[in-house]
Amino acid sequence: MEISKTDWKLFCDKLPEWQERYMERLDDEYSKLLSDKDKPASERFWEVDKLIRPDKKNPGVLLELRKSNTVIDIMRLLRNDVITMDDLKDFSEELREAVASYME
Repeated sequence: MEISKTDWKLFCDKLPEWQERYMERLDDEYSKLLSDKDKPASERFWEVDKLIRPDKKNPGVLLELRKSNTVIDIMRLLRNDVITMDDLKDFSEELREAVASYME
């Protein structure tokens, strides 16, 4: 699917907001683990390290922007619970329908 200039610009504008929101959730999760005084500091540290490694590769944290990959990237964001379909409400109906059909 060829994405419109309007949808591309909107995606570029919204992505940082979505990523910040997602990383905030990650930060909260890490903070809870690090605050668990029932575990030794070393255990807490390595547990968080184990979570951060794959999280750094999540599209909610890092995403190489290419217009040609926008629909695929949106599906990755949806599958990784970075965004919901509601986050796409400002996009064109064509893009939303394409994403919805691919997600089925």
